[in-house]
Amino acid sequence: MATFVLIHGAGDVGWYWHLVEAELRARGHDTICPDLPCDDDSAGLPEYADTVAGAIGDRTKLIVIAQSLGGFTAPLVCDRVAVELLVLVAPMIPAPGEAPASYWTHTRYNEEVRDRYGDAIAVFYQDVPPELAAEALNRARTQSEARMGEPSPLRAWPDVPTRILICRDDRLFPTGFLRRVARERLGITPDEIDGGHTPALSRPHELADRLEAYAAEQGLLGDH
Repeated sequence: MATFVLIHGAGDVGWYWHLVEAELRARGHDTICPDLPCDDDSAGLPEYADTVAGAIGDRTKLIVIAQSLGGFTAPLVCDRVAVELLVLVAPMIPAPGEAPASYWTHTRYNEEVRDRYGDAIAVFYQDVPPELAAEALNRARTQSEARMGEPSPLRAWPDVPTRILICRDDRLFPTGFLRRVARERLGITPDEIDGGHTPALSRPHELADRLEAYAAEQGLLGDH
């Protein structure tokens, strides 16, 4: 049995993945969706990674999937446990030693031509059913910035097969931006799906299909 380890983004909770988790569990897989201590001013990236590693316990055949800011936590998890596959979804893609707060300048984000939107629904949940988007906002937490200026302890990208999946209608990270950053930092050409920044809520079945296909390509699903 493969274990899909699902890491949420900034100011969020593991609930973000609940529809994808249900899809994967229905297909016979184990899933873990921990809540990161993202609203705790005393917690930084090492503590985020420790939280995920602690939730994993002694599970094996690990497939780590990270959303958005979770891209900073995921490679650190790979330094703590044996991961078979790493998948970044609509991600931030960190460089070794980079602080999350420095990401925007280092990636030249503000040079990107993009539309501007005035509220969280329009930026993050434009294609999510309204009642689900409202629940996501209700469950959201304030992302602590207290330690986001600290350099990441990441020394080098982990020696783990890595896939990047971007969303064609992402209003936070436009496809052109993510294609460039993925190429510059990892030499990877991302795969693409329709949808905005939160596909686990807007397209859970399609996202689960993609994750399962990636796992199958790595021979992690056996005869499933």
